[in-house]
Amino acid sequence: MKKISILVFTSVVVMSCVSKKKYVALEQENGQITSELQKTRVAKEDLENKFAEIQARIDTYNTKLNELTEDNDAKFVAVGDDMLISNDTRKKMNETLKSVDPSALAKAETLKDSMNLAIGYNLRKSMGSSSFSEDDDISINIDETVVMISISDKLLFNTASYRVNSKANNILQKLADVINSEPSIEVMVEGHTDARSINTGAVKDNWDLSVLRATSVVRKLQKDYKVAPEKLIASGRSFYLPVADNDSADNRSKNRRTRIIILPNINKFFALMGSDK
Repeated sequence: MKKISILVFTSVVVMSCVSKKKYVALEQENGQITSELQKTRVAKEDLENKFAEIQARIDTYNTKLNELTEDNDAKFVAVGDDMLISNDTRKKMNETLKSVDPSALAKAETLKDSMNLAIGYNLRKSMGSSSFSEDDDISINIDETVVMISISDKLLFNTASYRVNSKANNILQKLADVINSEPSIEVMVEGHTDARSINTGAVKDNWDLSVLRATSVVRKLQKDYKVAPEKLIASGRSFYLPVADNDSADNRSKNRRTRIIILPNINKFFALMGSDK
């Protein structure tokens, strides 16, 4: 009888131990599930908040788009494959083209060509300069939504120098106005040289000269015209991207240039280039 009692007691203890282990395991599993559920709820709320923000932005854009489509002058027309301008800007462009050299205008086959001519004319006019050649001293081209302004070194620098001269003040002021007008605009300033070798105390070669000229322009835009430095990029290309063969003085002159590349709002760019301020 005593042996039977001991056996029953032992069985109860064993069963009790097993049940407690299962209970602890279940408690742990329950805790993990509860934690994961809480994380899921937080993630869901975060996604809902992000979705609400995106939806609010879409609603804002749709409102602006509806306002634009109601205004006939604000409707857009295509320039090339990837660029749009408003009808209002196109009207201003057409007014500008009345002053452009008829022989140059006759070569404009597309709306994009006309835009190039108009922006180029207004940029030159804004400088108030009759002292440089429209073909050689400055050229302006629009490639999709990128405006590229190529400026001869004689407008910016003295021979073999990387110090910006005072003749550049007008054009750099106008460019700074454009850059400062739009937070999203970024600017790359590229220095280019001809193929003749150079080695002075401060300049070791054409790589040095091209980079020093680019950084001089960037520093002047930042210091004198308050352009935010985070919007500026300086680069030197030496003589490895020529626009003409380096076989004559005239061609070498074409290769000595500074190219300013900007990603603008075309309508604002055109308006500012045409302003008399």
